[in-house]
Amino acid sequence: MDHSCPNKEAFEFHFDPKECLKPYSSFDSTSNEKNDILMFLLRNFFKTFILDGVKGNTLIRIGAQPTIYELLSACESFKEIIVTNHTDLSCQEVQKWLKKEPGAFDWTPVVKYVCELEEDRKKWAEKEEKLRRTVKQVLECDVTKFNPATFASLPPADCLLLSQYLGAICKDLSTYRAALKTVSSLLKPGGHLLMVTTMKCSHFVIDQHKFPCLFLEKECLEEAVKEAGFDILKFEMTPICYPSSLVEHEGVSYLVASKGKGKED
Repeated sequence: MDHSCPNKEAFEFHFDPKECLKPYSSFDSTSNEKNDILMFLLRNFFKTFILDGVKGNTLIRIGAQPTIYELLSACESFKEIIVTNHTDLSCQEVQKWLKKEPGAFDWTPVVKYVCELEEDRKKWAEKEEKLRRTVKQVLECDVTKFNPATFASLPPADCLLLSQYLGAICKDLSTYRAALKTVSSLLKPGGHLLMVTTMKCSHFVIDQHKFPCLFLEKECLEEAVKEAGFDILKFEMTPICYPSSLVEHEGVSYLVASKGKGKED
């Protein structure tokens, strides 16, 4: 397998958003590793949005998986959240949860954990409702075919959150860098970029389908972020890995950066 050339077409054809939620985004009684990675990310989002005070009017979350865990602390710090997903099916899955439709993924254990971090575990139902109110739009967006018209009616964002996305759909580092520069245009100068990245990942598995992934090391990631006009404020990585039956990788990173005020796109 060519680790440097993810097949975006295969990803779009085979990717089942519902099947990716249980193995990657829920607490699992059989895998402490998966639980530890999820808690690592939730603690970092809590620290960024609640303790460190990253806040504003608009947050745009760009990803492929129909997840909402990244936004549970963010909804306390932003007036509106725009969720974009790579495929329409992922958008539909997010809408199911927002509209409380039958068959929607149960995020309750994750929500309760975040409420525990915020020392308000008993109010998990209120937290869910607050997030539902704060998410104003769910949009389909392929950043490799970026259409500015999709966001033409939106003000520049105060925060941009990229969650384990670009590595899955960018065929090489030049495409990755270009995509990062493109999405940075959505962020106002001085705004914050948050990135969750599966490091040194060769592939991941969803519902028995194996998807190649762009192999990213810390140096490559940081260089791409800086080239896109950002100053890195924080880089933290957990060496904990998903089970090898799911992902071949070396840890998960969490990065916070700010867009230079003299670097408008």
